[in-house]
Amino acid sequence: MGIQSELRLIPLPLADEIHPGDALPDKLLASLRRSRLRLQAGDILIIKHKIVSKSEGRLIDLATIHPSDESTAWAKQYALDARVIELAVRESRAVIRRKNGVLITETRHGFLCANSGVDVSNVNGGAHALLLPEAPDRSAARLKRALKRLTGLSIPVIITDSFGRPWREGLTEFAIGIAGMKPLRDDRGRRDPHGYKLKASVEAVADELACAAGLVCGKLNRFPACIVRGFRYEPGPGKVRELLRPAAIDLFR
Repeated sequence: MGIQSELRLIPLPLADEIHPGDALPDKLLASLRRSRLRLQAGDILIIKHKIVSKSEGRLIDLATIHPSDESTAWAKQYALDARVIELAVRESRAVIRRKNGVLITETRHGFLCANSGVDVSNVNGGAHALLLPEAPDRSAARLKRALKRLTGLSIPVIITDSFGRPWREGLTEFAIGIAGMKPLRDDRGRRDPHGYKLKASVEAVADELACAAGLVCGKLNRFPACIVRGFRYEPGPGKVRELLRPAAIDLFR
């Protein structure tokens, strides 16, 4: 693979709030038309999971959640919402850490993150919580197929969420769903400019693209999607599980 050319990050605003049942492909193409833009061959669509989850009806009325005694006690100790804690536990496959007011879980998808990705920000002011898409890869593939039908272009789709990381402060975007491209670039066996044969260079390009898009989308910018233009990706039926390290070799657990 040659030297990467210049990249463009094109944020896409949405005029309206997304509601359950909304057709995201139509909304995104309308946003492109308003911005006098068109998708091009080679583009990659990066989309925040919140609008995907909203369109799929993954909203939970917190008034319907009755937390357990354990969730209530934990939340009271750290001034948290016990209903969100209860949801996080319900949505988890396992609780990894519970300390100092931070709940780290493994979701049913295999993601290790705070509160199973359950979120109340940018939803509707706190009355509802938003869950991750039930099957993010499937959501990405559905969106990719719809865009192909509407535009004739095969555009890879990456769905993202903001996670923390071991040993580092702050949040960054992570790929949680992918369709149409390989999420990893394997450079093992290639030689660096000094002739050294690479042995461990597997690059998480899907996560890097997610982070790049996060710079223009942001938490408060109201740009829930972004077009990456100019990146030479490797087409393929990528799955997000390729980015997940098996527990047996995960030294952070």
